[in-house]
Amino acid sequence: MKEISLIGSTGSIGRQVCAVVRRYPEKFTIKSMVANASAEAFLRQLEEFKPAYAALVNEDEGKKIADQIPQGVRFGYGKRAALDAVHYGETAFVAATGFAGLEYSLEAVAQGKDIALANKETLVCGGELVMRSIRGAGIRLMPVDSEHSALWQALSFRLNAPFKRLIITASGGPFYGWSKERLEKVTPASALKHPTWNMGAKITIDSATLLNKGFEVIEAKWLYDCPLEKIRTVVQPTSIIHSMVEFADGGVLAQMSYPTMELPIQLALTYPERFACDLPSLDFERLGEIKFLPLERKAFPCYDLALTAVEQGDNYPCALNGAGEVAVRAFLDGKIPFLAIPEVMSYALEKTERTPANEFAILQATDERARALARERVARFVNP
Repeated sequence: MKEISLIGSTGSIGRQVCAVVRRYPEKFTIKSMVANASAEAFLRQLEEFKPAYAALVNEDEGKKIADQIPQGVRFGYGKRAALDAVHYGETAFVAATGFAGLEYSLEAVAQGKDIALANKETLVCGGELVMRSIRGAGIRLMPVDSEHSALWQALSFRLNAPFKRLIITASGGPFYGWSKERLEKVTPASALKHPTWNMGAKITIDSATLLNKGFEVIEAKWLYDCPLEKIRTVVQPTSIIHSMVEFADGGVLAQMSYPTMELPIQLALTYPERFACDLPSLDFERLGEIKFLPLERKAFPCYDLALTAVEQGDNYPCALNGAGEVAVRAFLDGKIPFLAIPEVMSYALEKTERTPANEFAILQATDERARALARERVARFVNP
């Protein structure tokens, strides 16, 4: 029986982790759960899974439900209480969104827990710090992103396996090939309609801008200790091929399935074994042609900014992420147009001061500064 601390239980990934546990109750149990502020949904999860410990990050929401917690579940609220949830179980499933995920991952390392990582920001912001800490602690890291799970599978579940190239695929999002004139008319509603994936709002917008793909390049650099020149990105519009690995002899292994997060989520918990996942088998005769299209760096400003940030190194990717979170929120709230997202991020990146990325306190200060700069730029759109 594998015991899990589930961080981010009410989000899209967290709910699918619950579905895996529900499917295999004899193999998994949720020992602790954390959510941010979705109190009612969180209470329903506590009633079903009865974890030993639960916490809400939002203190006001936590106080509202403190007297409704199921008997036998120890409950806390606030940031420190949420971090304490990582102390339970043997595997921390980090599905929290945003920069907050980095601190949960570092807490898991400090507690000697294996990590199923569904939080991009852990490696985008703190890749150097996290991977150095993991290697020194003998902890297993299981990537959950569909692209990185695909690479991990092709590399026989080894992060240190030899390869010639990593080839990361992208769907291209809903606006691949659109002109600037068409992009100027993009609304939050249209940007949230991803052609092949069903995800949370932030990652869906990041997929529309291709920032998400730039983040995956940064993740690959740290996960596989890989120089940028050995990472290639291509567009595969139907999202059937999730990523590929090319080896020294020219052979290429690809991981394929219909687009779903349930497979990589379950595999992160079951590997090296594979269990039934209630997913349909690929119908090869009806798939039709599987095409690959170029992902031109300069055609996608957010993707370009992500690569620029990792090329600059140190704390620049962390700054880019913080500014990106503010920019996406401002777009979803109708404060800035779609094409202003990279403008806000670029503004923050240009004003970021270089510091090493080897301490959490430094990264936290970088994140806070980048958010302030991004809000400053957003304000100019609101009050020109």
